[in-house]
Amino acid sequence: MKAYIFPGQGSQFTGMGKDLYDNYSLANELFKKADNVLGFSISEIMFTGTAEDLKQTKVTQPAIFIHSLILSRVMGKNFTPQAVAGHSLGELSALASIGVVNFEEGLKLVYVRAMAMQEACNVEAGTMAAILGLEENIVEDVCKEESGIVVAANYNCPGQLVISGKKEAVEKAVETLKEKGARRALLLPVGGAFHSPLMEPAKKEFAKAVERTEFKKPLCPIYQNVCATGVTDVNEIKSNLIKQLISPVRWTQSVENMVADGYNTFTEVGPGRVLQGLVKKIAPNAVIEAVEV
Repeated sequence: MKAYIFPGQGSQFTGMGKDLYDNYSLANELFKKADNVLGFSISEIMFTGTAEDLKQTKVTQPAIFIHSLILSRVMGKNFTPQAVAGHSLGELSALASIGVVNFEEGLKLVYVRAMAMQEACNVEAGTMAAILGLEENIVEDVCKEESGIVVAANYNCPGQLVISGKKEAVEKAVETLKEKGARRALLLPVGGAFHSPLMEPAKKEFAKAVERTEFKKPLCPIYQNVCATGVTDVNEIKSNLIKQLISPVRWTQSVENMVADGYNTFTEVGPGRVLQGLVKKIAPNAVIEAVEV
């Protein structure tokens, strides 16, 4: 069985989507819709902007969503998901791809999410750090023992976790984890503590937008970050999507559960190949594909 997976923040690149715009009238239409929804020419930034331009919060998350959705649409009948999953922001791309929200509604939610997260970063400074080569329970225990706010935020693949929280607490945890034998423990160049309690203000703001958006029954299960299991109930999908902002991205567990449920082929839909690399490490026997259009 085949699952489609959608990347999150960090997968953007300069010139993203220009080939789709040039070759597909449907892509052309959707880029114009995106510019109208957002009120600025995100297509121009995606096609000709610098790497710095693409790093702006109001650009990065919508750009990845737009690229992923357009790619799934131009695939047409070749897009045949039996299950989907998305990494962090990618969860919204996954939901839109299976008809839970339409393109415009999904993009509005992405923009609200991006701006709310940026505002939360401005309210309380935080950071994240990548921890390589340690077992999950060791990282979790160090976070629990630290007096400040620091939590496991991204379970990317075995031996690769990201922690998140207040800057001082994250820095202390990094030093402790090095002492515990981490192969690498390094602070990431991010402006906030994503998927941690510091995102509580963003969660409240995003929840309002989710509650006023109509969600339809999905075409297939979505394996959500919060629970790592296949979900089809609309209310549960909404609740998990909101909780995701302050909860860890359980990507390792999601892929493991998909494999256990019989999904043996994974196709990444969106910019970059980050998720293909993670799936290879989580499920070495799985078939991994890039999108061909």
